Amino acid sequence: MQLVSVDIGGTHARFAIAEVEDGHVVALGEPVTLKTAEHASLQTAWQAFAARHGAPLPKAAAISVASPITGDIIRLTNNPWVIRPSLIPERLGADIYTVINDFGAVGHAVAQLPHDDFEHLCGPDIALPTEGVTTVCGPGTGLGVAQVFKTKGRYHVLPTEGGHVDYAPLDGIEDAFVKRLRRTYTRVSAERICSGPGIVALYETLAELEGRAVPSRDDKTIWTEALDGTDSIALAALDRFCLALGAVAGDLALAHGAKAVVIAGGLGLRIKDKLIRSGFDQRFVAKGRFQNMMAGIPVKLITHPQPGLFGAAAAFAQEHA
Repeated sequence: MQLVSVDIGGTHARFAIAEVEDGHVVALGEPVTLKTAEHASLQTAWQAFAARHGAPLPKAAAISVASPITGDIIRLTNNPWVIRPSLIPERLGADIYTVINDFGAVGHAVAQLPHDDFEHLCGPDIALPTEGVTTVCGPGTGLGVAQVFKTKGRYHVLPTEGGHVDYAPLDGIEDAFVKRLRRTYTRVSAERICSGPGIVALYETLAELEGRAVPSRDDKTIWTEALDGTDSIALAALDRFCLALGAVAGDLALAHGAKAVVIAGGLGLRIKDKLIRSGFDQRFVAKGRFQNMMAGIPVKLITHPQPGLFGAAAAFAQEHA
């Protein structure tokens, strides 16, 4: 069965034709990426994809959305679009559909993708478990979090809003991050630091601590300067970002009772080499009395180029098998 798979984030909406069979994804076509800011709604973006596709679209849809899925009005967390699932047949022409949280979709991808689509980051270099919980988290426009629970040859995906838990600083520099962010936000969540836009606060705080006057920069510029090594403060902010992400991933694993952790998202893939060398692993296991237990948890990075699209299709396949 063919369907349109859609992955809607804060900045981009991605579309592809997928094929599913017996509860699994068997093929995923070439993706088309559209900027959400250039389209008034999902319907107009859908029409733009249809025009590019050049043929009638399948009458089935799998839609991953960067928002909690509650009720019939879905307001995206970092995107002004509003989606009403009950209007999908009328507006999109899809007679059968699945709507899922974006990191719920990534959870389905983690459950169905083969071992080759994961790269080892830290902990024991073993395959993901076939029983128990795997925590999935990933920085992007926000910080997505989900759980994959496997038992008796089956799996269940539990989307969460775990990225909005309180951020716990571990040293004086991280205290300074929180202090700076509290100028704007009364409550500082993990997402305020462990997300793409979060690096701005890290950069500005480090510059302030050194007494440097720096021009205002957006997160895209800081990421570019950090990754190409042209700005020492940006590079230090990236190092701190990796440490913070390791600590948060470890906290989530503790809270979930996880047997493994998967880091997902385009930003995670972009900083892969930095994560491996950054001290991410030390922060992941630095949980006091539970350090030995944490050291036994494998941490992987998902390397599939479109886990959101693949996972949305996988969620559809599971729901409509």
